[in-house]
Amino acid sequence: MPPPTQPNLFTAARVDAACRTTIADVRDAEALARAVAEAEPDVVLHLAAQPLVRYAHANPIETYAVNVMGTVHLLDALRRTPSPSAVVIVTTDKVYDNREWSWGYRESDSLGGREPYGNSKACAEFAVETYRRSYFDHGKTGIATVRAGNIIGGGDWATDRLIPDAMRAFADGKTLKIRNPNAVRPFQHALDPVHGMLMLAERLAAQPGEFATGWNFGPAENDSRAVGWMAERLAQLWGSAARWQSESSTGPHEAKLLTLSSTQAHTRLDWHPTWDAEAATGRTVAWYRAFYDGTDVSQLTQSQIHDHETASLAEHSHEHPNQAQAQPAA
Repeated sequence: MPPPTQPNLFTAARVDAACRTTIADVRDAEALARAVAEAEPDVVLHLAAQPLVRYAHANPIETYAVNVMGTVHLLDALRRTPSPSAVVIVTTDKVYDNREWSWGYRESDSLGGREPYGNSKACAEFAVETYRRSYFDHGKTGIATVRAGNIIGGGDWATDRLIPDAMRAFADGKTLKIRNPNAVRPFQHALDPVHGMLMLAERLAAQPGEFATGWNFGPAENDSRAVGWMAERLAQLWGSAARWQSESSTGPHEAKLLTLSSTQAHTRLDWHPTWDAEAATGRTVAWYRAFYDGTDVSQLTQSQIHDHETASLAEHSHEHPNQAQAQPAA
């Protein structure tokens, strides 16, 4: 489907100029199957979703249709084409049966999802597992799921999300209103889990059977932050008398505590988050500031991707000095 908001990252960053684009709806099984057959992909990254928690509560049928059947349509299209070597399907940290534990959820913990959004993504996880065992258990195609935290970064204008709500309010000189300032979330810049997805896709392509499972890509467990902390940090970075206040919430259930354990990604993929919460919010506010000031955010987006890649490589070289020294000779 076309981008659901105006403005949007797809247009602002001129994504269509960088790749071939087909605008379609994952609920349309025939159109999706045609697009997959034409592309004959080697690697598939599935991020299409209805991703809004409160919208899902108000529109559960649409949410299940997109998040569950959209995923099933993709999996079924893939099994009818020359098998790709790697398929990465993105769900959410909210797939877990959240018991408000103080420690991070691991990939082996029970799935559930208390509200329609989380549950629809948990159902997608079950569909992936069933298709993996029924149709892709031949060792040629690795299918994995990714569960990331609360993603922040430039280019999001969805409703009922902390960052875009804050940026809109501050740009308009209004007060940001927060429902649950004490709720703790695994905030992370979008480029961190994207980096993890690409690393995972590489491993799946090389060893499909070894990495075909669920994966958490979250911030460091001690870097999860309260919503109130994030609102204050955003206001400080924005400046210009930006302000926020708490308001009572009468909406659907929202967890008070949710964190992820990414130990599996650390140990098996050597993936680690590059930007902590402070760095992530700094990059995010800089992006929106540039947009509202009329700057070309396409170039800024590319610059932030480059900065993230450079920082990640430097961090990896520091952790693995012998590998870093041996690389030029290879």
